[in-house]
Amino acid sequence: MQEITKERLKEVRENFQFEGTLIYEGLYGSGHINDTFLLVYEIAEMGQIKVILQRMNNEVFLKPVELMENIVGVTTYLRERIIEHGGNPERETLNVIPTISEQPYYVDSEGDYWRSYKYITDATSYDVVEKPEHFYESAVAFGNFQYLLDGYQADTLHETIKGFHDTRARVVALKRAIESDIMGRAAFVQNEIAFALEREELGNYLGELLLIGDLPLRVTHNDTKFNNIMIDNKTGHGICVIDLDTVMPGLAVNDFGDAIRFGASTAVEDEQDLTKVACDMELFALFTKGFIKGCGGKLTPQEIESLPMGAKVMTYECGVRFLTDYLQGDIYFKTHREGHNLDRCRTQFKLVEDMEAKWEIMQEIVKKYS
Repeated sequence: MQEITKERLKEVRENFQFEGTLIYEGLYGSGHINDTFLLVYEIAEMGQIKVILQRMNNEVFLKPVELMENIVGVTTYLRERIIEHGGNPERETLNVIPTISEQPYYVDSEGDYWRSYKYITDATSYDVVEKPEHFYESAVAFGNFQYLLDGYQADTLHETIKGFHDTRARVVALKRAIESDIMGRAAFVQNEIAFALEREELGNYLGELLLIGDLPLRVTHNDTKFNNIMIDNKTGHGICVIDLDTVMPGLAVNDFGDAIRFGASTAVEDEQDLTKVACDMELFALFTKGFIKGCGGKLTPQEIESLPMGAKVMTYECGVRFLTDYLQGDIYFKTHREGHNLDRCRTQFKLVEDMEAKWEIMQEIVKKYS
């Protein structure tokens, strides 16, 4: 993607329905995919208004128009549901700012796609869990996301990244990477390869339940990291789910599982000292309690029973993806050191191993809060 110049930013700004005098413009957030800017406008006697302006990454999201159709459809539906429940739609969901031609996106002179959102005031997204209660609040918010979208027809959404959580396909891709071994690395990671292939059945488990109708297809977020929740600065409650780029049809247990994989780990995702890596059962219990509460009775008994498997499968899938990328020469995930993707793979597989050791505890926790 080409460099963003001041001239391009000016062109983009002038094509959105922004009001007032621009008094600040700068990079914003810690995301690695889209280019995000915070703009501050002053409007006479009304004070200052903040907006988010983003250039969408068309190398990751190949169909930005379909992506925005998903976001507009889901946020419009969420606004209606939030109003029905007496909430504040200006703070409890993303609000797309249209262009001057009343479109949800703008295509600039270089062919890049841009979108803009109203800034959610007096709320913060955190990259790490600083307080356990914040992790609980994120669980309630992600669960409430499921609750509010329960009536939305999931099969009307576009698949923004094809096969994103198709674990079976991820295992097939790993096997191809092992066979081709284009970087000559397979000989050095035989333990990791053996670990992945010994658990190959995990790749089929949830997909089979979906096929036979035991798990329903739902609108899912598919990137349930802790930092995709806005925490209200005053109340400490999780008020809004953000980063809806990967909203598409999926499984609620995958959303639960990805959040556990990321948030209940005792170590960072690329920790090299595997003795530090474990799945914290207190955090697992806290998230389970909050997620089930947030879902408000919309989960089926089979979905609730499958929550631990969602955590295990999502962690396994992520490890498989890191291992595949390592074998292929680190072409997908950004790396910052030699063997970075291999370190990431090892932490995920260590988490899977730890979950296996604590399997009965995880099942008991889920039973307790169901």
